[in-house]
Amino acid sequence: MKRPFLTLEQAEQICQRYPTPFHLYDEQGIRGAARALNAAFAWNPGFREYFAVKATPTPGILKLLKEEGCGVDCSSLTELMMAQRCGFSGQEIMFSSNETPAEEFRLADQLGAIINLDDLTHVDYLHQALGHVPETICCRYNPGGVFSLGESKEGFQVMDNPGQAKYGMTREQLGQAFTRLKALGAKRFGLHAFLASNTLSNDYYPALARILFELAVDLSRQTGCQITFINLSGGVGVPYRPDQPANDIAVIGEGVRRAYEEILVPAGMGEVAICAELGRFLLAPYGHLVTRAIHEKHIYKEYIGVDASAANLMRPAIYGAYHHITVLGKEDAPCDHQYDVVGSLCENSDKFAIDRMLPKIDRGDLLVLHDTGAHGFSMGYNYNGKLRSAELLLRADGSVKLMRRAETPEDYFATLVW
Repeated sequence: MKRPFLTLEQAEQICQRYPTPFHLYDEQGIRGAARALNAAFAWNPGFREYFAVKATPTPGILKLLKEEGCGVDCSSLTELMMAQRCGFSGQEIMFSSNETPAEEFRLADQLGAIINLDDLTHVDYLHQALGHVPETICCRYNPGGVFSLGESKEGFQVMDNPGQAKYGMTREQLGQAFTRLKALGAKRFGLHAFLASNTLSNDYYPALARILFELAVDLSRQTGCQITFINLSGGVGVPYRPDQPANDIAVIGEGVRRAYEEILVPAGMGEVAICAELGRFLLAPYGHLVTRAIHEKHIYKEYIGVDASAANLMRPAIYGAYHHITVLGKEDAPCDHQYDVVGSLCENSDKFAIDRMLPKIDRGDLLVLHDTGAHGFSMGYNYNGKLRSAELLLRADGSVKLMRRAETPEDYFATLVW
């Protein structure tokens, strides 16, 4: 059963100062997840989590993660600028982008970030843009085909289709890229790959690690390049539904360690650093979208209208994604009413829940949408002139910190030329 990390009393107190809707993050939960991740990979002295800025591009969150030893993964010019302003520098920053403008490569290089190249043609493009290539460089791998684990120990099948993804290089291109980069002056190399999203299996990350570890050994022998780090990227998921099991990051870390010792150590590559990009794992469960029921409608279905919309949380509208809903103050009430919970956009897909069994909802009730800490606020937009909400941090001592104020109409009109 999913329980929110705040009570009705806390929420009503917050609402007196910050009107709904707003995104709220749990500092204690975020720090706990970061520490559990670092502990799971403590066997690798060079381990570093590169939090994907795109998941939650909020300085208050990024600074908190920096305190816990995390780096950041950026994919655009403004994300690089945000990382710099939050105090990240050098190889605390990884720059993983695609179809990248030259100015973005130049800023990444100026910051000393690790540049993660997405395509073979980007090697010469980067050299032309910079006039050199960095001594430390990374390349992204796409194995093609379909990736599948079949039935995992948890009973969930993991399957994705890398061959249809626009990211990364083929195996043959990786060899060419490493050889060309070495000739241009690169000295230290990294590998990166992403095969599946939001997996609920402790077997996924070790399976991905084996693929990349074997590739690293093969590439090192083929090209003579020194591979110093391997980025396992993201893909470790969270249980959005209450009946789904959570991943065990300690078990995952141990599975990667076994693969490391079986493949890399015998090949003389026992000093390779492991990197990760587990933004969803670190943030999603520790974010809530808090919204108030303001209307009810009784036609062919029963509707509850809330003051949030897909402009605040796009995932249900564009993916059909499930986000659990708690009616604050009615956590233990029977779920004996069936509702569509909807926002006010002029789009019929603006629905947070369809035919969801919930306690009876009255106008004025506060609702919590769970697991919005990653890819929640960050995917918001201004359709219908909707204004982005505030972002708040619930501190460990129970106080609340404003991390991003709500937009105003003046913000919305600021870029217009009349």
